Amino acid sequence: MTASASSSSDPFARGREIATRVEAFVRGTVAGYERDPRRSGHGPADTLVYELRDLARQAGVLSPHLLPDGGHVSHRETALILRAAGLSPLGPVAVNVAAPDEGNMYLLGKVATAAQKKRFLEPLTSGRARSAFFMTEPAEDGGAGSDPSLLKTTAVKDGEHWVVNGRKAFITGLDGAGVGIVMAKTDDGATMFLVDLPMDGISIERVLDTIDSASPGGHSIVQLKNVRIPADQVLGASGDGFKLAQVRLAPARLTHCMRWLGAATRAQEIATAYVMKREAFGKLLIDHEGVGFMLADNMIELKQAELMIDWCADVLDTGALGTTESSMAKVAVSEALFRIADRCIQVMGGTGVTGDTVVEQIFREIRAFRIYDGPTEVHKWSLAKKIKRDHSPHKAK
Repeated sequence: MTASASSSSDPFARGREIATRVEAFVRGTVAGYERDPRRSGHGPADTLVYELRDLARQAGVLSPHLLPDGGHVSHRETALILRAAGLSPLGPVAVNVAAPDEGNMYLLGKVATAAQKKRFLEPLTSGRARSAFFMTEPAEDGGAGSDPSLLKTTAVKDGEHWVVNGRKAFITGLDGAGVGIVMAKTDDGATMFLVDLPMDGISIERVLDTIDSASPGGHSIVQLKNVRIPADQVLGASGDGFKLAQVRLAPARLTHCMRWLGAATRAQEIATAYVMKREAFGKLLIDHEGVGFMLADNMIELKQAELMIDWCADVLDTGALGTTESSMAKVAVSEALFRIADRCIQVMGGTGVTGDTVVEQIFREIRAFRIYDGPTEVHKWSLAKKIKRDHSPHKAK
């Protein structure tokens, strides 16, 4: 069910209402599936994914961030919705706001042609297909990672087709995906191509064994060998690849922050419930300052993360690219949420490192977040470059 317009004087009333319904669904239905044994690769199996999406469709919360015309609610409203979805590691997958699908839907909604939207976007927005975004390349090949200018995968025009060759790495969700966006180097720069999956010439070398475990299909190393893509499946125009990546980059980076803020909030709730009933040395754990102060620090940093996300979302809602702001938010939020998850583990002691609660998984997911969508150090390096560019000697006097 897509979102509808709000007539309230509260600019975020629509988002709050949707988020309330999503939260009720995630807490009341999705959380009950967290110990479901159905797994494939390094994430939930598609049988589980589509069962949950059917339930979300029945509850009216499937693709809740989308408008009837195919557009999106505001970034501030998205923050409310995705935080609610993130309360369970399965929540974003269940309601169809998980990465990379959410970011791919956003990009296609902005730049795809009408024909491309019908063929490639509609299966995603309906929740009946998953997608993959092919950009990162293996380190051993010297290919693109945090530095996209190192792109090695090539696309050469051959009549009414393009022929793509190369290797990709950490391609999230490819195993079982139905739609792909492939980034390749062309004579005029870089170009994005839309593909149906599976496709001749695209083969999974292996699914990586990673610390996180919430992504259907896992993260794959992929071979692209003489992949023939019709010219009408170019996204945007030839040579527009890096420009289009910027359209997707900041919003997708920020939605990671939104989802994992929900996860960290859930971890704090579980840790709090634990210390409110566990006794040691004559009193509840919450009454020991060493424990209570850690949860107080979490409370502070959860609010700081929320405010940072909302600030960046407001920037994006002006129409700005928000590259600098999203880098700042990604660093601040990912580092804070990792500290929060770590403290939750710590106050729960031995229980915290077991699978008896979802806190242990949340910790692993958030640890990966400090690397995914750009490691903290790369964002800081980019911000330092901006500081140098913007430096004005006379202002320091």
